[in-house]
Amino acid sequence: MSYKLIFPKGFLWGTSTSSHQVEGGNLNDWREWEKKNAERLTQEAEKNYSWLPVWQEIKNQAQNPENYISGKTCDHYHLYEKDFDLIKSLNNNAYRFSIEWSRIEPEQGKFNQKEIEHYKKVLLALKKRKVVPFVTLYHWPIPLWLKEKNGWLNPQSPKYFERYAKKVMENLGKYADFWITINEPLVYGANSYLAGKWPPQKKNLFKIIKVIRNLVKAHKKAYKIIHQLDKKAKVSIAKNNVYFEPYKNKLFNKILAKIPDYLWNKYFLNSIKRQMDFIGLNYYSHNRIKIGWKKPRDWFNQNENKEVSDMGWEIYPKGIYRVLKELKNYKKPIYITENGIADAKDKKRAEFISQHLKWIHKAIQEGIDVRGYFYWSLLDNFEWDKGFWPRFGLIEIDYKTMKRNPRPSAFYYAKICKENQLILNSQF
Repeated sequence: MSYKLIFPKGFLWGTSTSSHQVEGGNLNDWREWEKKNAERLTQEAEKNYSWLPVWQEIKNQAQNPENYISGKTCDHYHLYEKDFDLIKSLNNNAYRFSIEWSRIEPEQGKFNQKEIEHYKKVLLALKKRKVVPFVTLYHWPIPLWLKEKNGWLNPQSPKYFERYAKKVMENLGKYADFWITINEPLVYGANSYLAGKWPPQKKNLFKIIKVIRNLVKAHKKAYKIIHQLDKKAKVSIAKNNVYFEPYKNKLFNKILAKIPDYLWNKYFLNSIKRQMDFIGLNYYSHNRIKIGWKKPRDWFNQNENKEVSDMGWEIYPKGIYRVLKELKNYKKPIYITENGIADAKDKKRAEFISQHLKWIHKAIQEGIDVRGYFYWSLLDNFEWDKGFWPRFGLIEIDYKTMKRNPRPSAFYYAKICKENQLILNSQF
């Protein structure tokens, strides 16, 4: 027995990308870091990934230094018109992308008008196809001049970001209504300054606190300047939230779960709640919290892993419903700005999309104001310190020829987008 889940009129159906992961040819702190760390990442690949179910399939690629150099990536910088034609053919009516700060401001205080014109063409190409742009100003890499000034640890970094945001808005503000200042500030902070895996690899608790505070300040300054230049603009961040589930709902686990829930899910949003017009939610997985005799860091790794992605992330669609229920408290419209799966063989992606949309629809039925869904990602792309082997794209990329090949899941998603409804074959 099948049944239909109809989404609200005007619901946005889209896909997401980020500049460094798809454009190619960027000159920023990440590009420098890649070149310095490719050999190390190659040597660590077996230790890092041999536990994955796809290890035999990815082994050769993960142990090749070229995997960790972004290079041309998908060459989206030159092929964006072709990619936007694909977006349109797949019935997307919205697209989230990021502007590369290092292109706009390659030297401190000196702006590249040619690159500003490039992004103007990108926005006009979307407008021509009647696709709503969601523009992200910062998706992790920083210009080299800012790296030399200690990056987000520099107390002046929020002012530098404000200057960049102002320049973008003065030139491009009239071409977009939705602006995301910062993508996943805590993911960036945790990987760069707590785990020490990403540039600048400064593992220090006091430094991550300083970085997060500067990112809060940067958002607030950008929010203010964007609204000064365009009162109609809708501004927020893209926030990765996790459902921290108390294991077996036991009291101690419930108490313990409140700690990461506040620090990871709520702190940043609480800090900017007066400076956000909507909430951009990025959701991928969840954590079960179980107190015990293990090291504290292991209390947060209790997943059953019954069903996982190629990257070993547990697939837990109900978690997006739990997270949305919590976000209702902010009384803001919500857009799912990222939700996706690494699935090279495309065996799980359609089901992943349908199950997450099922729980999103349930949240909407319960009065939660969700207004759009963006699958991550439109294209296979460069997945940061993991390189090219994770395949998130609805569209497969042949990195040798740059040929685009929509996967079967892309057409499944296209049907949902076209009909503004999800057809399922069984009840909850």
